[in-house]
Amino acid sequence: MDLSKLIAKKDEYAQYIVDDITHICNDMPKRGPGSEGEKVCCEYLAEEMKKMGCDTVYVDEFKENPGSFFGWINFTITFVLLAFISYFFIPALSIVFILLGLTLCVLQFGLYKKVVDKFFKEKTGHNAAGFKKPTGEVKRRIIFNGHPDAAWEWPVKEKLSYLGFDIHMITCFIGAFYTLGISIAKLCGVNEALTVKLGLGALVFLPFWIGLYFMWNRNKTVDGANDNLTGCYMGMAILKMLQDEGIEFENTEIGVVHSGSEEAGLRGAKAWCEAHAHEFNDVPTFVFSYDTIAQSEHLSVNYRDLNATVKVDKDVSDLFYEACEALEIPCGKGMVPPLGGATDSAAFAQAGMRSTGVTALNHALPDFYHTRRDTPDALNKACLADCLAASIKALEMFDNGAKQ
Repeated sequence: MDLSKLIAKKDEYAQYIVDDITHICNDMPKRGPGSEGEKVCCEYLAEEMKKMGCDTVYVDEFKENPGSFFGWINFTITFVLLAFISYFFIPALSIVFILLGLTLCVLQFGLYKKVVDKFFKEKTGHNAAGFKKPTGEVKRRIIFNGHPDAAWEWPVKEKLSYLGFDIHMITCFIGAFYTLGISIAKLCGVNEALTVKLGLGALVFLPFWIGLYFMWNRNKTVDGANDNLTGCYMGMAILKMLQDEGIEFENTEIGVVHSGSEEAGLRGAKAWCEAHAHEFNDVPTFVFSYDTIAQSEHLSVNYRDLNATVKVDKDVSDLFYEACEALEIPCGKGMVPPLGGATDSAAFAQAGMRSTGVTALNHALPDFYHTRRDTPDALNKACLADCLAASIKALEMFDNGAKQ
């Protein structure tokens, strides 16, 4: 099918995206993971998908412990502080505390495992999904995904920008490894007077370690206009365009999945995959997962996700990249780097689905990222229009048999 007339209307529908994101941010409750706002937003998106001609629409619930995603930091920093104290008395115990803290960091944040979840309050998260069937037999399926929840505010980044935030985090890691190193040295019998001086030297890291207890504001959820209503509205805009233009596919099913609580560790996408991934083994199914479509110069398709530990589908990734090439839209081949977190694409890939992640975000994080500046005023209409056009082109190429 030729979708060039939809691509020609990218600016018009980018304005629709801006308008609807503004409505959600201004007229609905804040959308923290597992919150009433997340539920309200999912229900709204579900109703809109019904209006846009989806044959199947549902809102799912799932249980989660969202406070654990940053709450692990409290455990790790406590271990580090105990290691500092233990250094002066039992250096072997200091080593154990540091290794415990770093292991927790790797498992809970590096790999998004549920190590300390049970120590945090259980809440109910929500996902929403809609599927539009073709007129004939389903021979292929494409799913557009975004997460409707928003992040808790990062106060250090709010006040000191990304550079200050980065310096704070790096200093904490340096302090942890410094303490590990001097503990090993003391255990190996280094001069006692020197080890005392080295231990006192670690005092410089104390303010940074203690500051990590306040890295995130549990009582403040940002608007999340860019991160990540922009991702949700790639799929929503495509559904609306197809409905407005009366376009129906003969053999391609269109799906839009809004996976909640991404900011709590991909919890919604993981729950959705656990409940539904097995339903999509019948025909080739591609998943495009969008996150923070905000900076045109950083539009990228990511071939690795989850701190670069998860490899996503090359054909799905190539399809989006080639769609950008066909429209002469600049697009990079990238990844979500170590310490960069993850997008929901990782959860789909881990569940065995063919997925890729699309972002338009500098990993030297911009000032709106996880701060109160992520409002509708920070939306980039031109970036939204280009990403939407590339997504439509990818849909066109997929419908015509590309990469299957």
